Amino acid sequence: MLLSELSIAALNRTDKENIVVLLPVGAIEQHGPHLAVSCDTTLVSHVSAGAEQQLQDQLLLCPTLPYGSSHHHIPFGGTVSISAAVYTQVLVEMTESLLHSGFRRIVILNGHGGNITPGKQALSILSAKYDLTLNPNIVFATYWELAGAWFAGNPPMETPALSHACEYETSLLLHLSPGKVYPQEIQRAKRPVSNGFIPFEDDEPYKGVTMVKQTPFISSNGSSGEPQLGTAAKGEHLFNHAVSALVNFIQSFKEWPFLENLQQKS
Repeated sequence: MLLSELSIAALNRTDKENIVVLLPVGAIEQHGPHLAVSCDTTLVSHVSAGAEQQLQDQLLLCPTLPYGSSHHHIPFGGTVSISAAVYTQVLVEMTESLLHSGFRRIVILNGHGGNITPGKQALSILSAKYDLTLNPNIVFATYWELAGAWFAGNPPMETPALSHACEYETSLLLHLSPGKVYPQEIQRAKRPVSNGFIPFEDDEPYKGVTMVKQTPFISSNGSSGEPQLGTAAKGEHLFNHAVSALVNFIQSFKEWPFLENLQQKS
């Protein structure tokens, strides 16, 4: 079901305690010289719509929030960003709106890496405010992480991880929205020399060390990975696995019990 197409009367007839509400969140940001700035929003919207088509009455799909937390991309231009602190509050207030409408099972589906930290912070705020009263089940999930190894080097992919305007995102857009890809502009970016700890390149494993830098300091053209390896066939493969992983998760999430306050039982 699409929230945007329902009246309040129709919404009030849904099983609000058990239906899963899916809120996709994307970004409008530079994606190198070869992908449209709407890449993240386009991809998470398609994945969400694919799940809704399979689940229908089990799922209430919200319109995608197109803007994300992308300040690190601003120097390249073409980016419309919400700062991390404000973005956290945006997610809190949007989720609160759903809670006040009576829904108790909410999935925020993410399509942009920069949204992950403020998204988790939003969950912390919502937990502190509502666990002892409404006690909802609210999760923040990122579609390529849900899909696991299919977005982390499994064939036919030739690079070990999704990053930014890379083989994976280029392939997905070639399949889902080829008009948003400019193949003649594809070029591999210059990246910093490895220091052994920070994964500037996709083939360096994460070692528990994080450094935050503006994108121009880690990419010469705003992209990463190997976008020249992207194909529409790979994109179809990735899309199918992303939708399947999301459907499987939602079917599981729908059956999760609402957790009990164990302190009250001791």
